[in-house]
Amino acid sequence: MCFLCDLKQRSPDAPAAGPWQARRAFLLAASAAAAAPAMAQVDVGKASSMRKLVPAETIEKAGAQQFVATVQEAKKQNALMPADHPQTKRLHAIAKKIIPFTAAWNPRAKDWQWQVALINSDQINAFCLPGGKIAFYTGILNKLQLSDDETAMIMGHEMAHALREHARERLAKSSATNLGLRLGAELLGLGNLGAVAADMGSQLLTLKFSREDESEADLVGLELAARGAYQPNASVSLWQKMAKAGGGNGIAFLSTHPSGPDRIKQLQANVPKVQGLYEQARRG
Repeated sequence: MCFLCDLKQRSPDAPAAGPWQARRAFLLAASAAAAAPAMAQVDVGKASSMRKLVPAETIEKAGAQQFVATVQEAKKQNALMPADHPQTKRLHAIAKKIIPFTAAWNPRAKDWQWQVALINSDQINAFCLPGGKIAFYTGILNKLQLSDDETAMIMGHEMAHALREHARERLAKSSATNLGLRLGAELLGLGNLGAVAADMGSQLLTLKFSREDESEADLVGLELAARGAYQPNASVSLWQKMAKAGGGNGIAFLSTHPSGPDRIKQLQANVPKVQGLYEQARRG
């Protein structure tokens, strides 16, 4: 089944998807027909202007390259789950319901070529690279026995990191510091920063975001999932499961997304803000 065809009708003379795309990839465009969402119900403020020190195109290209490398490595190890696997289809269905609301948080998202891959691994992990490249590991779905609602919360959270361009901001700050560059358009050396960012693709998978970044991603992800008709309270049960599964087990996801009571309290306080969005989405 061509997933792209669900969102955008293909012209009669358009070339057929290659075997890799048909069997292994999930490629779609944000729905142009989706109405722009109403005003955001969660408050995360403005995105940091620091991110502008690295061109968006550069960081998105780095994300795409790293995603291809990750998928190819999984494919080499026979760990890339096929498009017709139930869990892969489940992720596709969730993404399809959330993606139409992403452009409200970042206008560039409407042009991103969103992709989702499912990798067979015991790792409790998931990520979304700049440009909308999403990967889940079977471990996070199976070991935590995630419901669709909880899975949507993880996906929304990871999408939010990409939409709020947290990786772009982190790399800009790191590059500027490491290179000793001074702020100022003429003295900044954007070309150097762009080259550094392009060489940091592998770091995108292990990048540790700030507490503020994580809070933003929690709240934006919560709203995205609610607009996609996923139960907001699942954000709380998700992080309760994460906290229980932590226990010093070296979980990859928790190394970059630490859990804790403050995180759960913040989500509990914001669930009522998006409950109406969820109920409206459920009514269609």
